[in-house]
Amino acid sequence: MARLPFGVSRFDGQIGGGAPSGSVVLLAGSAGAGAREFIYTSTVFNGMLKDDPELFDLHYGDLGPDVEPPEEIHYVSFSASRGDVSREITFSMDNEIVAAGLSGVTFADLSAEYFQLSPVPREWYADDPRSLAELGETTDRRSVIQAFADYLDEHASDSLVIVDSLTDLVGDQQRERPWADVVYLLKGLRKATREWDGLVLLHLSRDAITETEFGELMACVDGTVQFSWETGGNERVRTMFVQEFRGVLSQLEEEDIVRFETEIHEAGFDVSNVRKIR
Repeated sequence: MARLPFGVSRFDGQIGGGAPSGSVVLLAGSAGAGAREFIYTSTVFNGMLKDDPELFDLHYGDLGPDVEPPEEIHYVSFSASRGDVSREITFSMDNEIVAAGLSGVTFADLSAEYFQLSPVPREWYADDPRSLAELGETTDRRSVIQAFADYLDEHASDSLVIVDSLTDLVGDQQRERPWADVVYLLKGLRKATREWDGLVLLHLSRDAITETEFGELMACVDGTVQFSWETGGNERVRTMFVQEFRGVLSQLEEEDIVRFETEIHEAGFDVSNVRKIR
């Protein structure tokens, strides 16, 4: 089975080069524990692979023999613009690496659909101011879920899609998106991604949902990777744990790997140590 790289070299190297094609992966973490930096690194390095392979080779190294790079990289945000995301990424990665990587990434900003029924003033989230007459002529009232689905239908085939963030949808369930809608969305996404033969990464703030809700989401995806803090003595360590993952977890079990210690440096998210069963 072909694999698509996550873009985190030491992690990809432990799992056969990347994720099996046709996978939906949930990346859930506590604040600052690394889940967001993981999606930033995945975005930048896959974009760099596409647009600047020499710089990619310098910072990442060689791809595995069964790895097929995604044809396109799409970053889908429900509440932030390309500029917002780019600035955020530069806070955690070197500017040269970010510039080289993001040039190969297509951004989709669904803020208009996300905020359209909220009390937030349009000028806060939309780049194009509209007159009252123009507003009266507007007929596109798609829900954010429909807009998201339409975008994936058009662009997700053989591509890497980073979704920032599932938290925006699950945190709004009391207003217009019932919890069941989110669950159905992920089940449908999983089925469609099999046909698209790409890779979809879903970021989630773990503290935003209950244990029961988290279990429901896990059942709807192919893989779940959790990011957390561990405290020992006077130190705090970021760790990453593959909770379940079709075609990946079995490889880690064969190597007796139970958890990864991680770090964040100028080249983004990285694995600093591998913990094995003793």
